[in-house]
Amino acid sequence: MIGGLHEECGVFGVWGVPHAAELTYYALHSLQHRGQEGCGIVSVGEDGQLRRVKGLGLVSKVFDGSHLAQLPGNCAIGHVRYSTAGGGGIENVQPFFFRHHTGDFALAHNGNIVNSYELRRELEDMGSLFHATSDSEILAHLIKKSTFSQNDPRIFSIVEALNRLEGAFAFLIMTKNRIYAARDKYGFRPLSLGRLGDGYVVSSETCAFGAVGAEFIRDLEPGEVVTIDHHGLRCRKYSDSIRHAMCAMEYIYFSRPDSDIESRNVHTFRRETGRLLATEAPADADIVVGVPDSSLSAAMGYSDVSGLPYEMGLIKNKYIARTFIQPSQELRDKGVKMKLSPVRSIIAGKRVVLIDDSIVRGTTSLRIVRMLREAGANEVHVRIASPPIKYPCFYGVDISTYEELLCASRTVEQAREAIEADSLAFLSEQALFDAGKRADLCLACFNGKYPTPLFTAIENANKDGKF
Repeated sequence: MIGGLHEECGVFGVWGVPHAAELTYYALHSLQHRGQEGCGIVSVGEDGQLRRVKGLGLVSKVFDGSHLAQLPGNCAIGHVRYSTAGGGGIENVQPFFFRHHTGDFALAHNGNIVNSYELRRELEDMGSLFHATSDSEILAHLIKKSTFSQNDPRIFSIVEALNRLEGAFAFLIMTKNRIYAARDKYGFRPLSLGRLGDGYVVSSETCAFGAVGAEFIRDLEPGEVVTIDHHGLRCRKYSDSIRHAMCAMEYIYFSRPDSDIESRNVHTFRRETGRLLATEAPADADIVVGVPDSSLSAAMGYSDVSGLPYEMGLIKNKYIARTFIQPSQELRDKGVKMKLSPVRSIIAGKRVVLIDDSIVRGTTSLRIVRMLREAGANEVHVRIASPPIKYPCFYGVDISTYEELLCASRTVEQAREAIEADSLAFLSEQALFDAGKRADLCLACFNGKYPTPLFTAIENANKDGKF
């Protein structure tokens, strides 16, 4: 997928390892695909002081040697952001940093809190002042409004606060002495623990472990909060009402192919969806071409089963900014042409099976189909390695409004006509479970079955024309 879906955010933390901020910097590079709007790092020095550097733009733009020198210590958390709830701007770039007489702390979040409106109004009525529009800040205020005494261990206040939240999240909270890592009770967002020397790391994706030389330990469980400090790892469940409803788009699109999500490698998952897609929706064609980069694994799998040769018929210019972060459809359309180039000598005179991971608006698919025809393709048969996206997401994936979703009010045949393909087919929902070897996934954007109560999220979506 070249355009359409906005990525989620990514978090990374280090405890007990020298030059923690530098390690976090390299890890955030590995997580850059999860957010390109802004990034930040907070570290704790030997003096116990928390220090922060953050900014708008890519990791390589925000940080240089002088910035990292301002972040001493063996404990740090970092964040890459793409705006979902609350919008953009430097004030919403994380980690957030809070000063309090009981001790300063920092917070980083991936996901979306669906009862954020109710909680924010409640907290404001209790005197809280919010500095950002992001829903991530709510957890900090809940912790400080806890019914527990300031003399009680902070974990009690954190557990109480986490149980107030509904939605998707992976949270990192850092004080001068420890890091707390928490995952939502539905298991929407991935979060993994690793070991590095005598210390620990925690990441949204396991691909970041390789960048810093860490060894994977395990995934956090849904509804679990882990304390990391000089005692080692201390784990507790803050909720017994749990699911393993991982967001299917983590496998399909968001995560890097070298990441493992709950014991399933992302590349392996995608290749298997391609194999299943070839069985469910064969095409009479000459070659298989994948849309770079997230669809290449599925294209390989389609080739495996269909017997059609897999060809690099589309080449991606890696030095062009991602089209889905452009502010207008006109710029996104121009970005597609700048970013993708068809290989005429491979395409010309061929019947092409074009594999993509998903369709959102359909405008990008239309442009790619037209590009292939301009390059001489005789036929273009589009095969999508996921079901049709028909519903908005309230859990951190910034999917377009209801009216903009190509498949929300169209049949498959109508969608085919809209993208000017010779044929169009989608993967079944069951195939996603089979590919992931899972019994549970969040498929809400495909079937509208939302795992959580939606509170005012659904009401606001109706007002905005999203539902």
